Amino acid sequence: MTDIPRRTAARTAKLASLPLGVAGRAAAGWGRRLVGGDGEEISAQLMAKSAEQLFAVLGELKGGAMKFGQALSVFEAAIPDEYAAPFRESLVKLQSAAPPMPASDVHRMLAEQFGRGWRGRFQDFDDTPAAAASIGQVHRAIWRDGREVAVKVQYPGAEEALRSDLRQLSRMSRLMQPLVPGLEIKPLIAELRERMEEELDYRDEAENQRIFAAAFDGDDKVRVPRVVASAPRAMVTEWVTGQKLSDVIRGGSQEKRNQAAALLAEFHYSAPARVGLLHADPHPGNFQVLDDGRLLVIDYGAVARLPEGLPRPLSVMVRLALEDKPGELLTLLRDNGFVRPGSPLRAEDAVTYLAPFTEPLRTDTFHFTRRWLQRQAERVGDLRSPDFNTGRELNLPPQYLLVHRVTMGTLGVLCQLDAEVPLRGIVRHWQPWIFDAKDESAGRHL
Repeated sequence: MTDIPRRTAARTAKLASLPLGVAGRAAAGWGRRLVGGDGEEISAQLMAKSAEQLFAVLGELKGGAMKFGQALSVFEAAIPDEYAAPFRESLVKLQSAAPPMPASDVHRMLAEQFGRGWRGRFQDFDDTPAAAASIGQVHRAIWRDGREVAVKVQYPGAEEALRSDLRQLSRMSRLMQPLVPGLEIKPLIAELRERMEEELDYRDEAENQRIFAAAFDGDDKVRVPRVVASAPRAMVTEWVTGQKLSDVIRGGSQEKRNQAAALLAEFHYSAPARVGLLHADPHPGNFQVLDDGRLLVIDYGAVARLPEGLPRPLSVMVRLALEDKPGELLTLLRDNGFVRPGSPLRAEDAVTYLAPFTEPLRTDTFHFTRRWLQRQAERVGDLRSPDFNTGRELNLPPQYLLVHRVTMGTLGVLCQLDAEVPLRGIVRHWQPWIFDAKDESAGRHL
């Protein structure tokens, strides 16, 4: 493979093979049942083969297809267990692995971005990629001053492939739905399309990372690697490495998982106040736990810009739900465009609907589990549930969409960690007005 497969027709055919493959295996499985095959064993085999195909296709295509797979990995905890198990490992692989591009392509891209004398910037450069992601791969190197650095190089054709994939995935969202029962695919793809432009220029990512690195410089809980150099399709940062969060999820002790989850929650809820930005790609591949106990955070291609901190209507909404003030909550929702015009929504139903955001804040420590998240997904996704009808009456204004998506993604990772988290105290520290309106003015100065 010399670059990302570029031809739209070829990529579309690859993507189409996913739902068609599922359908074909289901038909074959049905035939085996008719001749007396074991139903559970057949279903398990079908799901395992579908998972293998998902990883193979999305990983090979990279671009928007792989980014879609990484986004799915965040919400894996919400998928019912009988479907999720075979996909879990395949989705985790997509967080940090993909077929590499040849060294000749890497050298060509670096020459385009840093000039023909790019090798003079380095004492040493390892042609074998250390990690691969949706639109680029990372190489380990030694900078000219002796520092170990990570060199991120964008795949040739990434922009064209990203646009093509997300366009085709959007058209095929209904066919793709069987691959991830319990999740709404179309809104997820729409969100990825909104974010893709800012991720293609690494100079934007470098600037975002510089801002985060300055804000968390010397922090005892979070480490952000410093940026060394950047160009439109390549960037160089400090080399920092630890234990992958996906490994903590898979085999970490309860204590380790609790610690990692608390660090992740602290990073998510503190960033709007400390940085005026929110890291908007919270899949486990972007986090590691360092030997000194800090959380390493990488990949700043997608951020939500929050110069005034977390939008106040969101936190006031949570406060009113916690205080069980349904009337005031409904007024706030209507005034800020969260309720569809003319909707007969009842105030009490609005309070109930916000449970995923309020439940973890009602006790000093909350145990985030896959089963809890699955219940939340079932509650709002079941046609027979009152909460399903409530959801149809609500609207999420565009300016809040990314914050909502990132918060839900972070909660999903906490559930993957199966962690007990002192979330109430973390949120109280950074957003005190959620628990006491008198803290409103103090919170503006954090």
